[in-house]
Amino acid sequence: MQARSLRLLKDEAELFHSCVDLSLKPCTGLLVMKIVAFTTDEGLRLGIVEGDQVIDLQAVDPAAPNDLAAALRQYNGDLKPLAAVASRAPAAARRPLAGIAYALPVARPGKIICLGLNYLEHVKEGRYADNLPKFPTLFARGLNSVAPHQHPLTRPRVSETFDYEAELVAVIGKRAKHMTLDNALSCIAGYTCANEGSIREFQRHTTQWHMGKNFDNSGSIGPWVVTADELPPGGKGLKIESRVNGKVMQSDNTSNMMFPVAETIVYASQGMTLEPGDLLLTGTPSGVAHARQPPAWMRHGDVCEIEIEGIGILRNPIEDERVE
Repeated sequence: MQARSLRLLKDEAELFHSCVDLSLKPCTGLLVMKIVAFTTDEGLRLGIVEGDQVIDLQAVDPAAPNDLAAALRQYNGDLKPLAAVASRAPAAARRPLAGIAYALPVARPGKIICLGLNYLEHVKEGRYADNLPKFPTLFARGLNSVAPHQHPLTRPRVSETFDYEAELVAVIGKRAKHMTLDNALSCIAGYTCANEGSIREFQRHTTQWHMGKNFDNSGSIGPWVVTADELPPGGKGLKIESRVNGKVMQSDNTSNMMFPVAETIVYASQGMTLEPGDLLLTGTPSGVAHARQPPAWMRHGDVCEIEIEGIGILRNPIEDERVE
């Protein structure tokens, strides 16, 4: 039954690709979509954003994957089957975008790989100003540390040093190992935004950053995934900005990365196999809270926004950790 459903989805995808061009970028034939995850009383859902509406793919076909990582694995990085399902959506499968409860764009990423010290001006404002990195500075975050769009981020009770970090996220679409500069970008399915929130006090306790980067609900990812074909190769040339309570705190361009997306994938894939649904957070520009005088730590009641050109706005309120 599952094999039959998979064949049916692939057949629909071929038909969609040959006959329907509403979701195709003009003159190129490349697929363009915004893929959003959300929750309902029935559980996790995957949808396609269309204007101010969302097409609920599970409402069209219950056999459709409800997690983007699962879809990427099932279709080997090809998202046309999802577009094919969306193309036959009845009116009942459409929901107002404004009313959904957002989930993480990739519900269960196998790895959340983060890149530190990737914008020169950010390096200069910190303690590594005299020791510029010669290789990408990679570390990992756990799923416990990230929340979806609109969900509260938690300011921990053990430290006030809660910092924001605007970052571009590459979503891996295909298994990748030992990639080259010529083919590295071929494994990317799309891009999204991240607030790679950090507890600076704990980040600086040791030479390893893990603790300060993995407090519960200290970061966020979303609001959706924009397919790679919608953006310049490697997500280059995009304005990236963070705002707290409407005030611009960081403003830069992804062209200023010291280690661009392709180079980072080449480096990382020398040692680790990148799998469909893995996330690569690509570093933050200057203007972070710890570099300001006085430091502009996020506090209870604040609202932090991360905006990346061509993707959208990731927004989260800040709440103090509850004492139980």
